[in-house]
Amino acid sequence: MKILVVEDNQILSQNICRYLASEDIWSKALFEWKNVEYELSQHNYDCLILDLWLPDIDGLTLAERIRTNGKNLPILILTARNTLGDKSEWFHAGADDYLTKPFEYEELLMRIKALVRRNMSVKSNIIYIWDYSVDIDQKKVYQNEISIQMSHLEINLFIYLLQNKWKTISKEELLEKVWWEFDAFHMSRTVDVHIGYLRKKLWKNIIETIRGQWYLIP
Repeated sequence: MKILVVEDNQILSQNICRYLASEDIWSKALFEWKNVEYELSQHNYDCLILDLWLPDIDGLTLAERIRTNGKNLPILILTARNTLGDKSEWFHAGADDYLTKPFEYEELLMRIKALVRRNMSVKSNIIYIWDYSVDIDQKKVYQNEISIQMSHLEINLFIYLLQNKWKTISKEELLEKVWWEFDAFHMSRTVDVHIGYLRKKLWKNIIETIRGQWYLIP
């Protein structure tokens, strides 16, 4: 998962990011709304943690701007307020959930996972990673919403690696699952060649090679 943390309390922000890192979750902290809008325009995130009291803009205004710009990532509000009127205002602005300060980091994590799981179930045919989105049904790959031309085989290879993210995949497994071939001795070079094609069309470090025999999307 990739989490964007927008909290002007730098100590709290750092603690959140440190805790998420301990749970093997990548996160980035920002403090100004202009940086937030630019970041979301350049990268795909699984969830936005948003403090209501920012120094240069009200958090609800920022949430509304994000929704107006068409971003549908889950938004989790952090706030010290907790009245019924407040909650109605938050959800109307586009928030998906809220957490009242002070909070336990374990609860924060549970809410993040629930939001991400719910959002993925709605768009289960779309896979997001960094600047890329892959439409599994349409067999199309986009970078920042711009289509990338790929062969059918290249897309199937990319999809299989994405569906097994964080797992080391052997050449033999790719041959069996993507090529439907079992002659690893004669076909392993083919895997190398097509991985090379993908790297030329994607961010070059998105696919890692492990000891020359396995591949990994971290």
